[in-house]
Amino acid sequence: MSCEESEKKEMNIFEKILARASKKKNVTQGEIVEAEVDKAMINDITGPLAAEAFEKMGGRQLWDKERVIAINDHYVPASTIQSAEVHKAMRNFAQKYGVTNFYDVGRGGICHQVMVEKSHVLPGELVVGADSHTTTYGAVGAFSTGIGSTEMGAVFLTGKLWFKVPEATNIIVHRKLDFMVTPKDVILYIIGQLGADGATYMGVKFSGEAIDDMSIDGRMTLCNMAVEMGAKAGIVEPDNKTIQYLKSRSDKSFNVVNDDNNSVYARTIDYYASEIVPLVARPYTVDNVKPVSDLEGTAIDQAFIGACTNGRMEDLRLAERIMRGRKIKEGVRAIVVPASQEVYLTALKEGLLESFVKSEVTIANPNCGPCFGGHLGILTEGESCISTSNRNFVGRMGSPKSKVYLASPATVAASAIMGRITDPRHLEA
Repeated sequence: MSCEESEKKEMNIFEKILARASKKKNVTQGEIVEAEVDKAMINDITGPLAAEAFEKMGGRQLWDKERVIAINDHYVPASTIQSAEVHKAMRNFAQKYGVTNFYDVGRGGICHQVMVEKSHVLPGELVVGADSHTTTYGAVGAFSTGIGSTEMGAVFLTGKLWFKVPEATNIIVHRKLDFMVTPKDVILYIIGQLGADGATYMGVKFSGEAIDDMSIDGRMTLCNMAVEMGAKAGIVEPDNKTIQYLKSRSDKSFNVVNDDNNSVYARTIDYYASEIVPLVARPYTVDNVKPVSDLEGTAIDQAFIGACTNGRMEDLRLAERIMRGRKIKEGVRAIVVPASQEVYLTALKEGLLESFVKSEVTIANPNCGPCFGGHLGILTEGESCISTSNRNFVGRMGSPKSKVYLASPATVAASAIMGRITDPRHLEA
């Protein structure tokens, strides 16, 4: 190795995290590295398959039982014998291998929400989850990404996994967002501009004044949907908000990782907050994005506020502000699902749940719910739902002849009141 190669080079945040995890001074975009994983998450959809793969590989004990987090969240509570068996398999796995961080029915919530709010993810960590929306954790400055169940079995066995160091894109959103324009509108706008394959296997950093202004809740929404444009990971560099959020929840120590001063990005894309308005992604792709004004008047049968994208307190508070003192339109079903037990309890204490019930909204326990067409909020042929979730693919919420429109909590709440897709700025709270 030459003298120049042995010297530490300036790296971006994605490279720095992978370099640390692979015990290298430097890594280069496109390089294959074997990295040590900091945390590994499974849920009830992917967990039993990962456990099976682990045992087929000869696994007898986890590489680190403290670093594995197992969460029942999709079919909660169990609605069929099959889902009950899946939950039982997760319980057996946790007991057999001593998984201390196991969140069973009623003890956690949606996996991605639980991972962040329980401080299982810290800045600078490399975190993998057997779920594509593991990218959510970039909101607190981690390199987090989804992997397959077989790969997770290998992680359980060795604590390691290979990665290709991704090219990186810096997306800058300048200036402040306008009234009723939310983080969900920002990420829909970006995906609409770049396309569903616009950042394939790239690291995407979100920066700029609009991002700086966002809460951790809002940043989680951004990073959650980074995968919808093909990103390997989405990230917001840790700042004082990140530090205060984590310190308020845990006494765990952590090291903040940021870009080096002369770090290099494959591309930098500038957007301006003034360009962004309330948006809707039409069926059947997430990048099929239009201003809500183009779709106003489109009839809906169901409105859903929740999911790992928008089931947090910031989202529920905004939706309740719009619904307060109003009732859901006759003929429309509205469902609110808090993202975790903690969110549920906070919403209860703040009176949000009572307000939703007075508006004739159905409140469900924390779970993934209608988002993936599992066991509640299923659509039948010809029905349409406007949803705060992250995907609107054919059959996503039930019948392949139903339609899902993606929007912010504000737009979903306004649409539920009016019975048709509605610009939330028309119902200023």
